[in-house]
Amino acid sequence: MGRIAVTGSVAFDTIMVFPGRFGDHILPEKTHLINVSFLVNRLERRRGGTAANIAYTLALLGERPLLCAAVGSDFTEYGGSLSRSGVDTSAALGCDDVPTASCFITTDLEDNQITAFFPGAMARAADIDLRALEDVDHVVVAPDSPDGMAAHIAQAREMGARLVFAPAQQIPSIGDDTLVAGLDAAWLVVGNDYELELVRNRTGRDVADLAARSIVALTQGARGSQLHAGGEVVTIPAVPPRRMVDPTGAGDAYIAGLLAGLRRGLGPAQAGRVASLAATHAVEQQGPQAHRFTPAEFAARYGEVFGTDPAVATAFGPATGEPPSGRPAKTSASGRAVGTRETTSW
Repeated sequence: MGRIAVTGSVAFDTIMVFPGRFGDHILPEKTHLINVSFLVNRLERRRGGTAANIAYTLALLGERPLLCAAVGSDFTEYGGSLSRSGVDTSAALGCDDVPTASCFITTDLEDNQITAFFPGAMARAADIDLRALEDVDHVVVAPDSPDGMAAHIAQAREMGARLVFAPAQQIPSIGDDTLVAGLDAAWLVVGNDYELELVRNRTGRDVADLAARSIVALTQGARGSQLHAGGEVVTIPAVPPRRMVDPTGAGDAYIAGLLAGLRRGLGPAQAGRVASLAATHAVEQQGPQAHRFTPAEFAARYGEVFGTDPAVATAFGPATGEPPSGRPAKTSASGRAVGTRETTSW
């Protein structure tokens, strides 16, 4: 079995909580000259980004994913943490003159949000050339710079790799050509009901149309998900969390679980349940990379939730390999990606 190349964003999320309501400080009739400041009582800086989140959970499940994302001068500590978790960061494009992408989110007591996003190194994602990588049989294209997503879709197709296309929040930003190219090349398309409705509005293709040529995973939050494959629709239940802490990164963990299950020969019903359980692990912790488990521990909990399944036990049991913490990743001495030109949770 070949490697997984994961493209998408790597970002720092700075989250601030305002202990009031934005509406109490904004005069509707004066929004043309707005000038407001909010005194926050909590500030957190978390590691996130779609590519990093997906790669992290893939590593927990026993994979050795290649992180193929553009990162900045402040990535050293973050990259070391991913490496210790089992992510291969040697294919990341290091940009020493700019910081890693950053998202700044202020939330009030009614869960309204004011967000600013700085792309930083992510703007150079198109400089990563996946064709220089060896033994890659799956490519994940997650939200990234629009030109980077277009380049990596084309490269995956040229490589003959199976494309996992999950454009999510970048659907409004990518061009029609990129969106259609991704859908045409995809082996697996992943999106929630809102995102796939955006796809239908843009392309005229509904879920049934997409499923005629790809596996389609339609996620529905607490209602679970549906897998459309081979002319059938498989309903996947959501796994109730032991405690609900933070939904950030649940979708990324779902993608990782689904891909890991399908790669190991599980059917849609089993792989979908693996994805559902992976997402639940994520929401039980604060932040998208705070959950921890070994493949064997994951298989044991799968058995507790869904009943013993020999195929899942074999796929993720002790024979899968050592826990991720026992498999440190190689890092590039230069920080540059193999085969690249020099040059959140979002």
